[in-house]
Amino acid sequence: MTRSQLPEWARRALRRNEAWTFAILVVLVAYFSISAPGKFFTVYDITQIAVNAAIYLVLGVGMTYVIITAGIDLSIGSVLVLAAVAAGEYTIHHGAAGAGWFTVAVSIVIALAVGAAWGALQGALVATGKIPALIVTLGGLGAALGLAEIATGGQDPSGAAATHLQNSLGYGKVLGIPWLVVLAAVVTVVFGLLLGGTRFGVHTFAIGSNPAAARRAGIPVGRHLVKVYALMGLLAGLGAVMWLASYGTTSIAGHSTDNLKVITAVVLGGTSLFGGRGSVLGTVIGVFIPAVLTTGLIVVGVQQYWQDVAVGAVLVGAVYLDQIRKQTRERT
Repeated sequence: MTRSQLPEWARRALRRNEAWTFAILVVLVAYFSISAPGKFFTVYDITQIAVNAAIYLVLGVGMTYVIITAGIDLSIGSVLVLAAVAAGEYTIHHGAAGAGWFTVAVSIVIALAVGAAWGALQGALVATGKIPALIVTLGGLGAALGLAEIATGGQDPSGAAATHLQNSLGYGKVLGIPWLVVLAAVVTVVFGLLLGGTRFGVHTFAIGSNPAAARRAGIPVGRHLVKVYALMGLLAGLGAVMWLASYGTTSIAGHSTDNLKVITAVVLGGTSLFGGRGSVLGTVIGVFIPAVLTTGLIVVGVQQYWQDVAVGAVLVGAVYLDQIRKQTRERT
């Protein structure tokens, strides 16, 4: 059967980026399952992959919005660290590991506020300062990390996460599903619906497709970009809360490649680096491809350094395919 003989719904599915991305994910799962029978894709593996992917999925949702506007945010790892340090310092001075629920709640608000404020500042520089997002967020990467290191002396402070936060969000489960995974799923659904079914989402796509036309249509482009980057910062702050809950430390030196991982996932999911096209669903699939790839390589015994090479190669391949898709659309 040729492609033209397929039902219309099947042809539409094949044209969707998510279908091809999902096919890649299925191939990876099948390959590692065959290569390591009984050792890969067990219930334990699935749970660990989901938990490990949860934070990157939350960051990926925000990055999807940013890249759809034809922007980029290289600072997300540093913003996560800064938000975690701010929340952790408050916890340390109000009970440390033994802090009560009120302190936990305030520390969460602090992390979210720091992330959103930093994102809004970067968005304002992009929107009103006319500075390329690449430069703004590259500067933000260094500045946010520098502030975190100044506040802590470059060392991860002890007692940055309350036991209540770790026992609930970090290690807790509901119906056998870790709370981290549940939270990531809720964020994905909420902001997926926001992107696909609201005026905010329409404006996001319009700005990425043609900002000049968006302005002529009455869309407040500058104000909207500030909101999009603030959303990215807010979700980086939420990622900081999830990290503290899961690992109990700020991990100041542990987030230098978060931007690479998240951008890889978003582009793999079909969001175009040229703006105007993408989906949260595609990002969900894209997040799990590096997660499955990393876990699978560990199971089959590949050295850790080759895992980084593989993820980097996947990113280059995804951008190359995105370029081909763009050229194909321009010819048709």
